[in-house]
Amino acid sequence: GDPGKWQGPVMDAQRAISLARTRAAEWSIDPGRIGILGFSAGGNLAGHVAVKNGNRLYDSSDKIDEASCAANFAVLIYPAYFVDQAGTLLPDFAVDERTTPMFFVHAANDGVTCLSSVMLFAELKKAGVLSELHVYPTGGHGYGLRPTEEAVTHWPQRAGDWLRETGMLSSKTK
Repeated sequence: GDPGKWQGPVMDAQRAISLARTRAAEWSIDPGRIGILGFSAGGNLAGHVAVKNGNRLYDSSDKIDEASCAANFAVLIYPAYFVDQAGTLLPDFAVDERTTPMFFVHAANDGVTCLSSVMLFAELKKAGVLSELHVYPTGGHGYGLRPTEEAVTHWPQRAGDWLRETGMLSSKTK
């Protein structure tokens, strides 16, 4: 995709992750368990951060930038714009075995194609990256954190299970 649309926000997110790492002791958080979560276009941003996996898109400017900007995990909820009109994964989303683990949720009837989640998940699987994909038949777009009768809105429990299973919720990461 057009870097003009995503590059600035990705640099902001990378800086935020580095900042969180430098303040980990002050904020009582584990610097080895910092993730990124995004919905829709924010899911696109989180996906870019995850596939960059610490490859900073800007020149380091101070002490904060000495800390890694790699997310330890990414939670992508109905992420947008990972594929072209034909459903082919865009080259911006190339992955390898070191790519950040990702958790995906999408509804098949979402106007923002679930192929973004499906195709990136497939590449992560091929690369051996621990990831999880949930595509529900219905639910549409924009449900966020609101629980409804739609099964897709219960994704936070599935994400919690995944985070526990990957060790991200315990004091000892895998």
